[in-house]
Amino acid sequence: MGEQSTFKRTIKRSWSVSPKPGSGSHLQVARVLEPGHWAEFDPFLVMMEDWFRQGTFGFHPHRGIETVTFVLEGSLKHEDNHGGRGVLRPGDVQWMTAGRGIIHSEDPLPGETVHSLQLWINLPKSAKMTEPRYQDLQAQDAPVRRVEGGFVRVFGGASGDTSAATLQHQPVKIVEIVLDAEAILTEPMPADYNGFLYILEGNGHFGKEQSYGEHGQVLWLDRSEEAAESELTIQAKQPLRALLIAGKPIGEPVVAYGPFVMNSREEIVQAYADYEQGKFGPIPQ
Repeated sequence: MGEQSTFKRTIKRSWSVSPKPGSGSHLQVARVLEPGHWAEFDPFLVMMEDWFRQGTFGFHPHRGIETVTFVLEGSLKHEDNHGGRGVLRPGDVQWMTAGRGIIHSEDPLPGETVHSLQLWINLPKSAKMTEPRYQDLQAQDAPVRRVEGGFVRVFGGASGDTSAATLQHQPVKIVEIVLDAEAILTEPMPADYNGFLYILEGNGHFGKEQSYGEHGQVLWLDRSEEAAESELTIQAKQPLRALLIAGKPIGEPVVAYGPFVMNSREEIVQAYADYEQGKFGPIPQ
């Protein structure tokens, strides 16, 4: 593909993430992506950063979404009422499809504090009532694209010729980028994907205009519906670690209430009725 046909991404806007005190065993919480920006963030709904101890997120239901949980520190035990369970350690990712309904818990191991990120991805109407599933993505098993001065670990979608086998209902790219100081990376993605970077460590310059970004900032990317492919240029100033998340917009109505995200108010009412009538299955004891 020629140079002129590749859209060069820039940073459309950026903001800093500010943790606030939680309560009880929920020590701190921060909104990385604020809820309510359904059209702008499509297909992403919300992303939260949490610091918590045992007893914070007991068994609770979801319908109509997928949750992707990144463990940054500590050991997190997951269990659901469809047979999914496991322990996630730093660098691991849990990709859970709630679909038509699931009840699950996320609990640190005894005595541990977990620092995590959780992203909610919307499901298209055609997949909202799909069968629930759970995918454990251990860091050591994720495919890695090696680049000069660093690497890209692929949890969803692809980075260049390196692809993840993660099952998806809506095309989403999720990669962890780790670069040495002064290293430069050019990262490809479809031009019509909405996407953002969340900087976990370090700082650097990003995009066609070399916008500055640093630890604790979200950099929201521009997009193009005219070009097929795009690329984002990243130059680390200090050693850099960041998540790059991008996905194809769904373009459907979003009605969210509590743990359920559907296309209409009537579907939300039905979700609550189904949960109360036990149609999500039994709550594990």
